[in-house]
Amino acid sequence: MNAPIALTMLRFVLIPVYIYFFSNGQIATAYAVMVAAGATDVLDGYLARRNGQVTELGSMLDPLADKLMMLTVFLSLLLSGRIPWLAAGAMLFRDAAMISGSAFFHFRGKKTVPADTMGKLTTVLYYVAVTLIFFNVPYAMNCLWAVIALSFLTSLLYIFKFRNLNQLTGTKKTKRAFSKRG
Repeated sequence: MNAPIALTMLRFVLIPVYIYFFSNGQIATAYAVMVAAGATDVLDGYLARRNGQVTELGSMLDPLADKLMMLTVFLSLLLSGRIPWLAAGAMLFRDAAMISGSAFFHFRGKKTVPADTMGKLTTVLYYVAVTLIFFNVPYAMNCLWAVIALSFLTSLLYIFKFRNLNQLTGTKKTKRAFSKRG
């Protein structure tokens, strides 16, 4: 196991740690755990690219860890009454669809789309919106709704990239199969 994957696995471990602190009313500590998870996300991506350790496993686990942490955070904010059902529902729907869709197509042998600038920007803006919510900033919900809209746009872009990537892969396989026959 390389260092980037170990950091990704640490994010999975931080999810129940976050839940423990949040559910025990230690909101500042829960927030710190969430920020630490975000920091490991930045660090694992940097290390993977710098050390040439970008792997298919890491490309699949990294966004899964991110989405599960953010789903956990949104669920905790919903259950504590800090965000409305509609916002949480939109986020839960979008992230659950992205996770299940990625898993479904991965196990069917399709190529997954790695995180891009829009996806990373959306994640950073989620952290900003959640920070504003944690600290009860008056315009926090407006910011959250803007990020939710951006996340749906980003999802559409990923779907188009996924389709194009897998069409190109299928075309190359077909061309190789025909060229081997001739």
